[in-house]
Amino acid sequence: MKKIIKKQSSNGNLEEEVFPEITSVKISGSVIERFFEEVSSLTIFALRFFKEIVKPPFEFNEMLKQSFQIGYRSLPLVGITGFIIGLVLTIQSRPTLAKFGAESWLPAMVAVSIIREIIPVITALIFAGKVGSGIGAELASMNVTEQIDAMKVSCTNPFKYLVVTRVLSATLMLPLLVVFADIIGLLGAFVGVNLKGSVSSYLFFSQIFQSLEFIDIFPAFIKTFFFGFAIGIIGSYKGYNSYKGTEGVGKAANSSVVFGSLMVFIIDMIAVQITSFFQN
Repeated sequence: MKKIIKKQSSNGNLEEEVFPEITSVKISGSVIERFFEEVSSLTIFALRFFKEIVKPPFEFNEMLKQSFQIGYRSLPLVGITGFIIGLVLTIQSRPTLAKFGAESWLPAMVAVSIIREIIPVITALIFAGKVGSGIGAELASMNVTEQIDAMKVSCTNPFKYLVVTRVLSATLMLPLLVVFADIIGLLGAFVGVNLKGSVSSYLFFSQIFQSLEFIDIFPAFIKTFFFGFAIGIIGSYKGYNSYKGTEGVGKAANSSVVFGSLMVFIIDMIAVQITSFFQN
């Protein structure tokens, strides 16, 4: 960019002088800085959770209430999704296996795919969309209406009552939902196998249990605890620390889903690497 300055000379004529314009570029609050600030704040928030979880009083009633809200009311959505996944995966896999004459391996392949990877990840993503956004929006709305400040004034620990109970409920309920979705998904696979054939339930499930090993079930179950914890702690963090105003509620709910889903994929990638290391 050039800067043009007009001035009057001694003989009365206008003259133009061109000067290069110096622009100062100031980078403040860059993406990397904000990222590390967010990670450090979330880490401190998580450490506070582990500190508060062992200190009395323990809010068992509130945790049971949140477990009912988070777990039981998510059963229909998780069950329908699991059934559709098992049915569609079976229907889509049959033609490919039929080309190689391996159609008899269909129950075993579908069962391993469902239990090891597909159902845990898909259920966690649904959980992040339904529960994570709900936690973020609920705590953010309480922050906007100053209910959290009122709890502090009344000598109630809002962190223990609001955050600890929700994170614990999310951590414990997601594995149960995944087990439920696994069962419904296998029933959907059984229906898909019998759409173009006739396979008895005894033969179908005997092939499934013969193909499954401990290394297929245990890591897939354990990582769901980390999925639930990550979704719960991120949703609570975004809602508990949202800024005032109705816009903060929407942003807290949205960021809870985005970052919760991202953490599901990151944890799943780490879990797959650890499982592969022990298998080798």
